[in-house]
Amino acid sequence: MATHRSVPTPDHGASAPKPQIPLLLGAVFLIFLGQMTLNPIIAPLSREVGLAEWQVGVTISAAAVMVVATSQFWGRRSQSWGRKPVLVAAFVLATVTMALFALLAQLGMSGVLTGGALFALFVLLRGVGFGTAIAAVPPTAQAYIADVTHDEAVRVKGMAGIGAAQGVAMVAGSVVGGVLAAFGLITPLVAVPVLLGLGLVLVAFRLRRESRAELIEQPARVRPTDPRVWPFLFAGFGMFTALGFIQVVTGFIVQDRLGLDAETTGLVTGGALLTAGVGMVVAQGGLVPRSGWSPPTLLRVGGVVALAGFALLVPDLGEVSLFAALLLIGLGLGIAIPGYTAGPTLLVDRDEQGGLAGLIGATNGLTFVVAPTAGTALYGVWAPLPVIVGTVVMAVVAVFVTAHPRFRPHSDHGSADDARQGSGR
Repeated sequence: MATHRSVPTPDHGASAPKPQIPLLLGAVFLIFLGQMTLNPIIAPLSREVGLAEWQVGVTISAAAVMVVATSQFWGRRSQSWGRKPVLVAAFVLATVTMALFALLAQLGMSGVLTGGALFALFVLLRGVGFGTAIAAVPPTAQAYIADVTHDEAVRVKGMAGIGAAQGVAMVAGSVVGGVLAAFGLITPLVAVPVLLGLGLVLVAFRLRRESRAELIEQPARVRPTDPRVWPFLFAGFGMFTALGFIQVVTGFIVQDRLGLDAETTGLVTGGALLTAGVGMVVAQGGLVPRSGWSPPTLLRVGGVVALAGFALLVPDLGEVSLFAALLLIGLGLGIAIPGYTAGPTLLVDRDEQGGLAGLIGATNGLTFVVAPTAGTALYGVWAPLPVIVGTVVMAVVAVFVTAHPRFRPHSDHGSADDARQGSGR
């Protein structure tokens, strides 16, 4: 059992209002529900409008570029402007861009827009616009939870809540996207801006504004080479890179291995992603909060479980094996990710939490700059290749979190003061 060390937090007074963690988790859920609802149909949609596999990868990678470029900005602004203005801006942008994307898809399927113009608008709306919007939400939620939690156990539970919200969104999005795809590919596309509009209403009317005393005028930057945080960032980068190699090609794997048409592919891909989401929800909604494991232990256990899932996905052993592999991947990453997100927050100061949350978001986004494009390109060369590469990357992570001193059981975190001295602060 891990030692639950206290974490310094600001004293807002005995009469401070109750933290709105569930509302922040609701915002995370809705923004990712919008994203996940598209996942089951993105592969068949691209083929219906005449885009190549690599063009889908470029679109997803463009979104990742915007996450990398804007996450630190959003994370620090959440501490200087406040959470509400950041989240309202994010949901307005997400709702508008995805409404236009639904219109664009309809024009593409009807043949009004084709070729380079269609591809450019795909990248602009689903890539640049939505990528910028979604980049704001997880760092804002992470910085908030780090600000209002008081010890390691509560901090890990809160960060697991963010992952659980994303996992539930994966489950719900897989169901919504897959079921609505049975009524035509345009139906889930219309549903997405409606879901995002609900998120906008939630944060605009229910989220409190912080008092001026709670804001930080100049939040500190956190360097990715900071010795307190880089081992966690390396592990997280590897995990999300491995995931990125298979996430976008899952629809193609389902369609090609099982020999399905476009509509059926959307439904079955939804079921496959649902399986991964169930694994993530079970881990982050149940196993992680009840385990009492420290962040390094979560990384070690989760890394091994996820590696087993990636290895099982390499051979084409049929539908049952495919679904079992995705379940293990979701379960393993669901255990490991809270360790990755909570671990470094225990070692930095309050004015660094926004910058750290943005840095974590940027690290996650960076993995999707190259991995989806590379994954779709490798799939075109040889279908098992992106899965093999993802498995190798996950193996490197599993070895790293076992061997590096930061993650050893006898020094799970070490002294926060010692770590800060090592960072030069």
